Amino acid sequence: MTATEQELLDTLLELEDAVAHVNADPKPDLMALFARLDALTVAMPKDAPPDLLHYLHKKSYQKARLFLQGQDPEAGACPH
Repeated sequence: MTATEQELLDTLLELEDAVAHVNADPKPDLMALFARLDALTVAMPKDAPPDLLHYLHKKSYQKARLFLQGQDPEAGACPH
C-alpha cells in the first residue's frame, strides 16, 4: 500500500467514525474530511488501481475503504 493509499484509508476510517458520532457535541467537521478525501483523490497517480479510482471519483467511500482493506467491495452484505 502506498503512503497516499494509507492516508486515504486513515481518512475513510476517520470519516466513518465521525459519521457514527454525528450527534456528538461539538459536531464533527465532515466538510474538512470530504475536502481531504477530494485532495487525496486528486493526488492518486494515474496508474492507481482502476477500481479504487472509480470508487473515489464516484464518492463510493465505503467501497473504497473495503478495497483498501483487501475486501471485495462488490460482494455485498450477504455471504451467500
